[in-house]
Amino acid sequence: MRLYRRRVPPELPVSYDVAAEMAGLSRRLGLQVGVLLSRKGVVEFVVVGEAARITIPDTGRFRASHERLRGLRFVHTHLGDVPIDDEDLTDLIKLRLDHLGVVTVTRDGEPDRYHGAWLQPDANARVIRRQVDPPRSIHGVRPDLQDRLREIEVAFRKFDDGKAVAVGRTRAMLVHVELPARFEAPVAVDETLELAKTAGVDVVEVFTQKRAQPDVKTFIGKGKLDEILQRSVESDVDLLIFNQELAPGQVKALTEITDLRVIDRTMLILDIFVQRALSSDGKLQVELAQLKYRLPRLVQQTGALSRLAGGIGGRGPGETKLEEDRRRIRDRIKLLERQLETLAKQRRETRKRRGVRGVPVVSLVGYTNAGKSTLLNTLTGADVRAKNELFSTLDPTARRLRFPDEREIVLTDTVGFIEHLPPAILAAFRATLEELLDADLLIHVVDLTSPRLERHIEAVEQVLTDLELTDVPRLLVFNKLDLADDPDDARSRAALHGAIPISARHAETTRPLIDEMAAKLWQSRRTGVEIL
Repeated sequence: MRLYRRRVPPELPVSYDVAAEMAGLSRRLGLQVGVLLSRKGVVEFVVVGEAARITIPDTGRFRASHERLRGLRFVHTHLGDVPIDDEDLTDLIKLRLDHLGVVTVTRDGEPDRYHGAWLQPDANARVIRRQVDPPRSIHGVRPDLQDRLREIEVAFRKFDDGKAVAVGRTRAMLVHVELPARFEAPVAVDETLELAKTAGVDVVEVFTQKRAQPDVKTFIGKGKLDEILQRSVESDVDLLIFNQELAPGQVKALTEITDLRVIDRTMLILDIFVQRALSSDGKLQVELAQLKYRLPRLVQQTGALSRLAGGIGGRGPGETKLEEDRRRIRDRIKLLERQLETLAKQRRETRKRRGVRGVPVVSLVGYTNAGKSTLLNTLTGADVRAKNELFSTLDPTARRLRFPDEREIVLTDTVGFIEHLPPAILAAFRATLEELLDADLLIHVVDLTSPRLERHIEAVEQVLTDLELTDVPRLLVFNKLDLADDPDDARSRAALHGAIPISARHAETTRPLIDEMAAKLWQSRRTGVEIL
């Protein structure tokens, strides 16, 4: 093929001679024809596509440089007067091409008009835009390629400098697929946005799609995935977060298609747990949850090795390494389970000693960020971390609360619950949550300002049911009365649910709760307890 022997002047996106040969070949074949050109104008690849589309091959050794451009431009034909389309712009963005051009072909097989597109980084807005030039005659292609590339690379350097200033937080996109109820209960987008914020992630855009069922390979449809891919480069994101749990194969496919880190809601929660775990017990439980979650996804995380696997007899070096990694993880899981069982035995002994002394145990349970730690601090004078963010408290905490007549209780704080609590997390923390089995009383703390109050109550009740705690006496407490728009209406809502309205930040509002705790524990209405 003579196209391979052609040369294009470095200052031109494409020469007329090359465009004419591509156009003639394209018309004769009835297919799109393209060339990948180096910056010196050398034809590195000739590509023959279909009538309405063309696929750029793996560019191999041609990688994006430190200026973020690949050093290759792609020019191909369109049969008829068809301008640059979305697939062209996707290729431009995904491959970070120097330039993308389209030559339209007449019915006579002649090159007609030229359409060009470029990447345009905007350092101020922190987005990478696309610029599509107005079409011009193939004879009027401007010889300014090198000048424009220099301008683009200067802009990319400024863009990268701006990124260096903004170090510390990851930029991400959130993807939510609305599915029929038969597949799953609704998952709140705004709650996942709050989870991302807690994890130190800036979500710059949210994509939603309605589907009758998830795509088996990528969970979302191809059109939406192409849109996400374009916007991910334009917005310079590093991470793609899915609001639902993905199968290992879906994570692998999405990672390969987008070249982004891809996580789901479960992995996001686990990342928060890693940041929050302070005690050795908590760290062990989080590590166990992570390993159990990652084990079936290991093939996706070691893509370079997985491509070496599957030779004759399946004994490639990649598979051997993969199996070694899996074996190490399984061994580590067994070790962590033994260590956690030892800690669980120690906790059981501690609970036995409490039982011998007859000290009642009252446990705070509730949805994450409902105010459990603030209530513990107010009642006992503790200094447990309490912040307005999800999963502020991860490690269980126990403090004594003294009542008159030499009576006292042990008040414990537990990890907050959440809708659709991932099974990996519930399994890892089951040993800690089993302490609730020995509680004499549960105080279910609810954020009365939440618009999803009913769903939060249901989510907590479901976890308590899963843990077989439905027979343990409990008090329902509506917290954050001080933040209610209408305190009288909030008290009425609490009364309808049989709940005690309080503000955990104001000790004087907790007196009815103290009285109800005493009534449940000792059948005495007045306590005279001193609130710290």
